[in-house]
Amino acid sequence: MLREIRPAIVLLLALTAITGLAYPLAMTGIAEALFPAQAQGSLIEKDGKVVGSALIGQEFKEDKYFHGRPSATLAPDPNDSTKTVSAPYNAANSGGSNLGPTSKALADRLKEDVDKLKAENPNAAVPVDLVTTSGSGLDPDISPEAAQFQVPRVAKARNMPEDQVKQLVTSHTEGRLLGLLGEPRVNVLALNLALDRIAAK
Repeated sequence: MLREIRPAIVLLLALTAITGLAYPLAMTGIAEALFPAQAQGSLIEKDGKVVGSALIGQEFKEDKYFHGRPSATLAPDPNDSTKTVSAPYNAANSGGSNLGPTSKALADRLKEDVDKLKAENPNAAVPVDLVTTSGSGLDPDISPEAAQFQVPRVAKARNMPEDQVKQLVTSHTEGRLLGLLGEPRVNVLALNLALDRIAAK
């Protein structure tokens, strides 16, 4: 019986070594060599300190910063472990709200967010990505329209000409990948860091 089981055990160990160790280590080594920044998490540094990742959104509340998409991620309630509380951009608990189009809670939140944004910029249509969450809740990018919508607020808060802020948005707008894939987008963290660099001059 051992003679019949031995080939299966040898094959199991060999495939485990190949697919569980050799292949992942080889792919990690190749990624580190060809794409070192991406392999390390696309981390963004400011003054030698990591301030975030280009792949994970952050919450910005101050008027002087551009705001990203809303995030529906949650975390355990520190006061009651059986409940959860809102924790925007919580990478440990990525996910959407799972609220459907007939949800009153979703409709109420959308109305509240749209009203708030309309008060901020009454002369422009509210871009949909400023009021809807992404499937992951971690989206680091907004559309160029969403960034342009926020220009008057950011310019006023920073006492900067609107044209200068608009140019900054345009210079931080990334096009479609290979000209075909995805949509034009603006990385919120990169744009806000660029604003801080201008303010520091």
